[in-house]
Amino acid sequence: MDFKVKDPSLAERGEKLVKWARDHMPVLAEIRKRFREEKPLSGVVVGACLHVTKETAVLVETLIDGGAKVALCASNPLSTQDEVAAYLAFIGVNVYAWRGMDFEGYYEAIGRVLSKPLTITVDDGADLVSTLHKLSFGETSKEVEVVKKVLGTIPSTKVVGGTEETTTGVMRLRVLMKEGKLLYPIIAVNDAYTKFLFDNRYGTGQSTIDGILRATNVLISGKVVVVAGYGWCGRGVAMRARGMGARVVVTEVNSIRALEAVMDGFEVMPMSEACKIGDIFITVTGDVNVIRGEHMLKMKDGAILANSGHFNVEINLEDLKAITKEKIEIRPNVTEHVLVNGKRLYLLAEGRLVNLVAAEGHPSEVMDMSFANQALSIEYLVKRGSELAPRVYPVPREIDEEVARLKLRSLGISIDSLTEEQKTYLESWKMGT
Repeated sequence: MDFKVKDPSLAERGEKLVKWARDHMPVLAEIRKRFREEKPLSGVVVGACLHVTKETAVLVETLIDGGAKVALCASNPLSTQDEVAAYLAFIGVNVYAWRGMDFEGYYEAIGRVLSKPLTITVDDGADLVSTLHKLSFGETSKEVEVVKKVLGTIPSTKVVGGTEETTTGVMRLRVLMKEGKLLYPIIAVNDAYTKFLFDNRYGTGQSTIDGILRATNVLISGKVVVVAGYGWCGRGVAMRARGMGARVVVTEVNSIRALEAVMDGFEVMPMSEACKIGDIFITVTGDVNVIRGEHMLKMKDGAILANSGHFNVEINLEDLKAITKEKIEIRPNVTEHVLVNGKRLYLLAEGRLVNLVAAEGHPSEVMDMSFANQALSIEYLVKRGSELAPRVYPVPREIDEEVARLKLRSLGISIDSLTEEQKTYLESWKMGT
């Protein structure tokens, strides 16, 4: 069989983990039931670059039940749950993922997915799509050279559409679109209301704190937690940290978001000031070098550095290396850096996604909505992708509303409907005071 995982014998343990997720993802269960009957993805080959977790496995099962063949690689070298990867290999998925992948292994896996006759791409961070585009445009880079060794030849671009799961990936794809280089339509699943209002805020908020606690077991209450970035993920992290008794400071470059943080009751200041008072620093901006050497040297002895943005670029690791005179792994996912000034900083999860490296990522209940959007958007692209121009599109409103409706039904909650009179009122301009 065509797969590459750490230990295939872990499949039975992985099956139990996936069952737990499946039992807590009722929206996908409804979609899966329909997919099983209608087979809307027959003949479709899906190439996915996602965090290989138990929740992702439920999405993969749903796509397979819809008739698709799936090839899956990891979107982060340290987020793979090896038991889940083994289970997916056992059920016949072309999965290439193992925890602790190095650079070569990471892009070898992407190359293996790209070697398939893909119809749809599913990405989390746009590494799969950007690599495909680099190959198509003849660009050279270290990752392209690795992928070429796997492929042998450049794959022809017959993809009819794709989806993108996270903020960082959507930003990269919009740049491709702006430059006129995007080769096929991509739906920004990240921007669906039933994704960012819940996954980004409640999922990231809870799972980030969970990762920090599992890694360190420190008391949050009474500490100064500095949250860099006040997008939907930052809002969630700040909210949960405050709920646990922290004094929360927000840093921002966007004046509107900074004002919102103030109105939400948080202290707002530049990182140059926050670095002096923070006990725990959490980056969630999607940008590079948010915390730099100049900040690290001013931090308290014992400050903790964590990142919950997609890539390990928000904390400047080169700067940290340059000012470190001694480095010790104190406990799993916690590295003590003794700086040249004698102070100690604790880097969590090698600067990668702390919620997925040190914990299990978002709860299944919230990924239920995100992956329901993925499944329905893939179905939409199979039907309509060939009609769409190569642009980044929002999730169709009817899909967003269907996901919300199914989630409410799974919670046993019903809501009102507009009366005919109310519909007429909303559709008219003549009815006034």
